[in-house]
Amino acid sequence: MVYDTPLIVLASTKVGDKSLVLHTLSPGWGRRSFITGTGKGAAMAMFLPLSLLDCEVVENPKSDLWRARSLSVSEPLAGIRGNVRKNTMCLFMSEVLYRTIKDGALEDGLFEWCRGSILTLDALQADFSNYHLRFLLEFAGALGFSPTLEDLAPFAGEHYAVVRDLVQADAAESLLIPMTGAQRNAVASLLLDYIGFHTESQLNVRSLHVLREIFS
Repeated sequence: MVYDTPLIVLASTKVGDKSLVLHTLSPGWGRRSFITGTGKGAAMAMFLPLSLLDCEVVENPKSDLWRARSLSVSEPLAGIRGNVRKNTMCLFMSEVLYRTIKDGALEDGLFEWCRGSILTLDALQADFSNYHLRFLLEFAGALGFSPTLEDLAPFAGEHYAVVRDLVQADAAESLLIPMTGAQRNAVASLLLDYIGFHTESQLNVRSLHVLREIFS
């Protein structure tokens, strides 16, 4: 069987000289990996974290690792790819998704929410330094445990006031909350702790230190 599907690239693993395993999110399979052939140069750009693709998936009755072929970019994300700070944020967001969502997990509406979050970041022209914090809050909600201030209080510590402002603000207002780099980093860490607690996983998000450097 051959299926047409959109994909969000979470990460990729090189296999030999001419193949990649794509770790993806899709509306029909949730978190799933596919193998695909690779080109050179510009063609490799489509496999960057959080790339939005369309492709054909070829079922393999002898393996759970199906093949993705005829891949094309559905959204160029020019607003992200041309911006170092957005690219760094994108790397962080994709790693959070990759480390949190388990293989085979299919959460209703998660693909659509992720796609919308990526396109929102792509479209923002300014004031996006807090966007990853809003992303983490909404991601928790998409997983089924929307955080309240009471839920976050045990994780907030000395940053309670900033967390309160973030939780009580709407999406647009949350991007305008003034924070120092240290506050922003601390809130990102505590939100990761909160998500890790609810998903019973240790979220060692390595790209967080890169984000700290860029937005410090």
